[in-house]
Amino acid sequence: MPPKYLLLALLPLLFASCSPSKTPSAPPNIVIIFLDDAGWADFQPFGKELAYPTPHVDQLAREGRTFTQFYVPQAVCSASRAALLSGSYPERVKVFGAHAPRERGLEPSFPILPEVLGRHGYATALFGKWHLGDHEDTRPHARGFQETAGLMYSNDMWSLHPSNPEFWGKYPLQYWENGEVTDPEITPEDQKQLTKGYTERAVSFIQRHADQPFFLYVPHSMPHTPLYASDSFEGKSGAGLYGDVIMELDWSVGQINQALKDNDLEENTIVIFTSDNGPWLTFGEHAGKTPFREGKRTSFDGGTRSALVVKFPGQIPANSQSAQTFCSIDLLPTLCQRIGIDTAKMEIDGKDQWPILSGDGKAGNGHDYYAFTTVKRLEAIMSGDGRWKLHLPHGYHTVVEPGVDGQFGKSENRQIELSLFDLKNDPFETKNIIAEHPEIAKRLQAYANAHRAHFFEAQP
Repeated sequence: MPPKYLLLALLPLLFASCSPSKTPSAPPNIVIIFLDDAGWADFQPFGKELAYPTPHVDQLAREGRTFTQFYVPQAVCSASRAALLSGSYPERVKVFGAHAPRERGLEPSFPILPEVLGRHGYATALFGKWHLGDHEDTRPHARGFQETAGLMYSNDMWSLHPSNPEFWGKYPLQYWENGEVTDPEITPEDQKQLTKGYTERAVSFIQRHADQPFFLYVPHSMPHTPLYASDSFEGKSGAGLYGDVIMELDWSVGQINQALKDNDLEENTIVIFTSDNGPWLTFGEHAGKTPFREGKRTSFDGGTRSALVVKFPGQIPANSQSAQTFCSIDLLPTLCQRIGIDTAKMEIDGKDQWPILSGDGKAGNGHDYYAFTTVKRLEAIMSGDGRWKLHLPHGYHTVVEPGVDGQFGKSENRQIELSLFDLKNDPFETKNIIAEHPEIAKRLQAYANAHRAHFFEAQP
């Protein structure tokens, strides 16, 4: 073949190799779908008998990998979100519990995932609930998100709060877009459109950024109470309002997953589906489901263990399941490692878990332990392999009479003594075996002492 014809024949290959969104060497897109107060067992890949019909989450699981022992370090809104986006324990970044409106939140001195990715050429967007700061320099548009729409905090922090409307109604619940208030006071009718609106914006963002690496973060307001579903889903699940809400969230997962396929982005996109913590059990039929002990705002597995599905075609084995242990603090360094971003100089607590995600069944997570807190109190230490969990003496609330129709139920204060549980053989934390394994308890207590000394020097 003459040289000029050979060059013409090679041109399509040369141009194809330069296409940033189609070649495997391009940085992968990242999509995180983050639910609010969803139960571990709400979804078919996890709950089976307990779960609601969730065909789109089921499909995501068939196309990806489910993780049955994935944790968050503090089982409440703001602290869990800080851990996810910063790669650090909440106590490192000084975010505790759930922030009220107008609180400062996560300080800009702690870098978070959209800022890190934005510096490496990523388009970034948040559509949903932020809850990491409500000052000008701590809102999402100032923290690395180039496109934003949603609420600054939880959807119950408004004048219709079921138990304390005077306190929570001091500030109107507003809808923000790109750093500006576009709806000065959210109404119940507005709440019905939240899931649909976040989803439509997410799909539009995918369509408009098919030729640029992107980070899309969709922290849904639901199924946090008060529950709302759009007219297309309200009354359609046959499982009450909570079932309707889960049905619409499942639809949202399907819409986002399909948008990636329609725009030829599926093969180079990491999709992560999880929740900020376990169910808020006090709300009874308006709460999610978990087989584990207790729920939100506790350090038992019912509060801190979250459902997790991760999909990355060709990189993460499809239709697979893992019981290996890791935590939301590990996601930032894991994603950065996959992209080629060095986190060695970042002061974070998480570690790269790509071997676990990619199917290495023998891989460890590199942690000696994971720590679990409630607000500023260290309550439990779990061995890095996820088998042993030491509860330090502390008080907690347990539900004795669930609420109805979106109202708080009745709870009692309980105390747990120093207790050791074998999660491999007792995942429901029912039998204290500290007397049988004092050496394991001693090792975990040493980790607890070191963790407390490092992060909670003033804690008694």
